[in-house]
Amino acid sequence: MAKIKLTKNELKTQKDALKMYKRYLPTLTLKKQQLQTEIRSIEERAKEVREQRKNLEKEFEVWISVFGEKDAFKPGMVSVKNIRKGTGNIAGVTIPVYEGADFSRGDYDLYSTPLWIDLAADRMEKALSLDLEADTLEEQVRLLSQELRVTTQRVNLFEKVKIPETKANIKKITVYLGDEQVAAVVRSKISKKKLQQKAGEETA
Repeated sequence: MAKIKLTKNELKTQKDALKMYKRYLPTLTLKKQQLQTEIRSIEERAKEVREQRKNLEKEFEVWISVFGEKDAFKPGMVSVKNIRKGTGNIAGVTIPVYEGADFSRGDYDLYSTPLWIDLAADRMEKALSLDLEADTLEEQVRLLSQELRVTTQRVNLFEKVKIPETKANIKKITVYLGDEQVAAVVRSKISKKKLQQKAGEETA
């Protein structure tokens, strides 16, 4: 604990600091709770998206095997041309928001490739889109978790360090000033008594 001045000015400074800590603590606690809730919600959404992607892949494999031309479709036939992202704000944190993507398809001979290739490409685009959405959701979680760590540190600092420390300082200064006041009264009485004795001796 830093050394403090045992003065009335310091007492006022400490009381003002305590008011400030008590005023900001509920806001920080609320922010912490909001971040925790949002992170849980986004993690749940990311899990759902990953599950959709997994199910789509299973369907895709079954679907292709039905046609018996597994090698006809190459993953390189579909590629991401552009990712569209916006921004959102949660508890003062700017986060990316997935808004979609544009895809390009590789050149393939319409006469020599099976008819289902276009349908397969559509499925692949959907799968890639789900991957991109999940990645964006994970980035949101990363950014919000980072802010949550900082906010939690501040809440702990206020609750466990600053508020108890300031209260202890106020008590210490108050006790000291109280003792000084009593001592001053005692000195005043002693001084008055001595003056009275001196005056009595001079009149005797």
